[in-house]
Amino acid sequence: MAKPIVAIIGRQNVGKSTLLNRLAGKRLAIVADVPGTTRDRIFADISWQGTQFTLVDTGGLELSPRSSVGRGIRAQVEVAIAEADLFIFLVDAKDGVVASDLEIAQMLRSSSKPLIIAANKADNPTLESEAVEFYQLGLGEPLVISAYHRRHTAELLDRIASLLPTPKAVEMGTEIMKLAIVGRPNVGKSTLLNAILGEERAIVDETPGTTHDALNTALDFGGQNVILIDTAGIRRRGRWGVGVERYSVMRALRAIDEADIALLVLDATELVTAQDKHIAGYIQESAKGVILVVNKWDLAQSKGVAEYDKHIRRQLRFMSYAPVLYISAKLGQGVDRVMPQAFEVYQERLKRPPTALVNDVVETAVASHTLPRKGAKQLKVFYATQAEVNPPTFVFFVNDAKLVHFSYQRYLENKLRQAFGFGGTPLRLIFKTRGEPS
Repeated sequence: MAKPIVAIIGRQNVGKSTLLNRLAGKRLAIVADVPGTTRDRIFADISWQGTQFTLVDTGGLELSPRSSVGRGIRAQVEVAIAEADLFIFLVDAKDGVVASDLEIAQMLRSSSKPLIIAANKADNPTLESEAVEFYQLGLGEPLVISAYHRRHTAELLDRIASLLPTPKAVEMGTEIMKLAIVGRPNVGKSTLLNAILGEERAIVDETPGTTHDALNTALDFGGQNVILIDTAGIRRRGRWGVGVERYSVMRALRAIDEADIALLVLDATELVTAQDKHIAGYIQESAKGVILVVNKWDLAQSKGVAEYDKHIRRQLRFMSYAPVLYISAKLGQGVDRVMPQAFEVYQERLKRPPTALVNDVVETAVASHTLPRKGAKQLKVFYATQAEVNPPTFVFFVNDAKLVHFSYQRYLENKLRQAFGFGGTPLRLIFKTRGEPS
């Protein structure tokens, strides 16, 4: 399911980042970080009472028409309004209503999407009572919270869950394959899209961040229906510009979330950056197929493929299953291998070996390795089955799921890969204590 996006909007210094960090705290059932991955903190995947969504911190809005920032703000807000499924309009209970709050409220009123106005920094009952002032914004009842002191944040999550739309099911099966072309700015994503299509369907420019929209292009590849999604480059928060680019990260996250496979474009002249790891981490956590496309190979130094492979595998250890292609999109070199590789990964994601064969592999694996234990209690694996495809998902029924250590989970995953392949796609392994409801 494609997770809805909730954007925190507000002027500077109202506590947006504090709120994101609070809602992404340990007490929430957040999608667990996979060891070895890194994540930007401007977004967080959150699960609350069965509702899942991606929370995005959009940064401070300065509505000053006399400044360069002010001139770009309206475009920023319009993009946020277009992309998010729900807004949290965060205001400062200590400051009360200020002029910029009124201007932002005016823009948000034009949207038909649900909105929550949250008066932050209401650290005591007096400030809570004074928050009625925000009724004048005309956006409904303000919810008084203190992100720092964790006051009423559970109520905020309840309200978010009640207002979010039902997640849209991502199209699956053999009818269509969705590829998201993602990566840092200026690594050649749009050039790659044009090279695959053989025509100028996306804007190509040397300026990082030229692509602000996620461009969907239909393609017939040997009778296989494909949708190619070109996205704006994901960059570190401190380096975001002041224009529409600031909110392009939402489009990129949505594109990854809705795709079957991500083509993660790397720059051969500067492998592998921290931001490349951030993007790879999000792809991994979203359980999407992935191909590492090393672009600008014509500009690479004299190092050979083997040396580059070694460096990439060392930097992206958690993605050892990902195939690597070396191309020059600008010159068209190696581009003809991208779509066949994507189709191969797609078939791997749809693979479903017989249950009896799966259990044979699991039984052999269990018998060949010491089972985890805690005290006198030792793990027992009764049987396993593949529950889903795209991504391949295996359910293991055990005596106590709490006994499954991450290292043992990785061991079982490796055994499944040795037996069945699953190249280019992460596997989801779910452990259930026998007798638990499905």
